[in-house]
Amino acid sequence: MNLFLSKAWDDPFFFGAWVLIIAFSICVHEYAHAYVALRLGDYTAAGAGHLTLNPFKQMGLSSLIALLLVGIAWGAVPVDPRQLRSRRAAAAVAFAGPAANLLLATLSALLWAVLVRFDLLDGEAGHPARFLHYGCLANSVLFLFNLLPVPMFDGWSVFALAFPAMLNIAASTAQTISWIFLAVLFGSPAGNLIWLYGQVLAGGLVRGAAALCGVG
Repeated sequence: MNLFLSKAWDDPFFFGAWVLIIAFSICVHEYAHAYVALRLGDYTAAGAGHLTLNPFKQMGLSSLIALLLVGIAWGAVPVDPRQLRSRRAAAAVAFAGPAANLLLATLSALLWAVLVRFDLLDGEAGHPARFLHYGCLANSVLFLFNLLPVPMFDGWSVFALAFPAMLNIAASTAQTISWIFLAVLFGSPAGNLIWLYGQVLAGGLVRGAAALCGVG
């Protein structure tokens, strides 16, 4: 299997656009966690310097290297649930990251539609249009991926608001579940489902933006 890095030669624009979009989107995702946590009483992430869009702070060197090599990256901000006011607050902090990705996906689709509406873009042709479509797709995938109800994912805390028993699972068991899930997700065709549903969501956002802006 070819590494994502090979795209730097096969399709330089896609490689550069994807790296920039993913890095920026993860930084916004993590910033959203830190900001909402601070607003709801937890100073941990803010105190550790995570109110920033600096990828070296939000992602780290290993994540940035992984992004260049395989096209996948991650970020993390420290959160202390004991400082949050309620379980609802913890769920809000967790949801803030995926919500930021959904907002970026929506803005990408809207910006594309507005530019096309005023004849500043030629439909889906050209690098600017491709960049905005990649932005919509990447953030749609990140939104769905992070909302999976799996330990270590944002979706775990969000769904725990409705199913509190999820929080009673031992940390070691939760970690084991996470690694098994990741192994299955990236080692089988199941991983393609996240990409597929991300494409469906991105397509819906683009069509909605086109209809809103009167793009035929």
